Amino acid sequence: MIVITGASSGLGAALAKLYSEEGIELLISGRNEQRLSEVADPLSDKVQTQTANLSHADDIKVLFDTCQDTPQTIIHCAGSGYFGVLENQQPDAINALIENNVTSAIMLLREAVKRYKDLPVTVVIVMSTAALAAKAGESTYCAAKWAVRGLVESVRLELKGSPMKLIAVYPGGMATEFWPSSGKALDTSGFMSADEAAAMLKQALVGTEHGYVSDITIARG
Repeated sequence: MIVITGASSGLGAALAKLYSEEGIELLISGRNEQRLSEVADPLSDKVQTQTANLSHADDIKVLFDTCQDTPQTIIHCAGSGYFGVLENQQPDAINALIENNVTSAIMLLREAVKRYKDLPVTVVIVMSTAALAAKAGESTYCAAKWAVRGLVESVRLELKGSPMKLIAVYPGGMATEFWPSSGKALDTSGFMSADEAAAMLKQALVGTEHGYVSDITIARG
């Protein structure tokens, strides 16, 4: 089984479609029940849905309790964007950005480690190239993504010797619903599609008996 969060749109939805085409059992999650259903309806009957706000620990417990078997892979795609020069950003929107990106990643990874740290479970945390380099007009977004990167690298040290693997993913710009909701107007015609990014990520996640790719940057060309 594979668990995919943030699957109601964008990369998460594209990954759900790809894995479903292979007949893999999936549990997909999102905050919007209607949009999540719209993603799941055309897919195989091996796809389950579970609405959840991943900044709430109880929702995450329910999500993992829904898994009938230990998941082989957990792919955390949930997140949101908010941009603009710092002095023009609104406190409520900044707090929502931190909750949707940082708190959700902390809470999800916390529960996954509690349950599965002694098992060969792979946890994939999707961030952004904003976690690798500062960008003007994206100060709080970069701060949130850098925080998640610090989380992943620190928990890796805590899991030393554990069969659980943490994989960090840094995708560049994708032409998805992310941008209209972020408040940043820009031309995304040269960005990769979610389907393209999903295909590259899925290929990169294939490991061997003695090795795996621990950090993946998906650059747009």
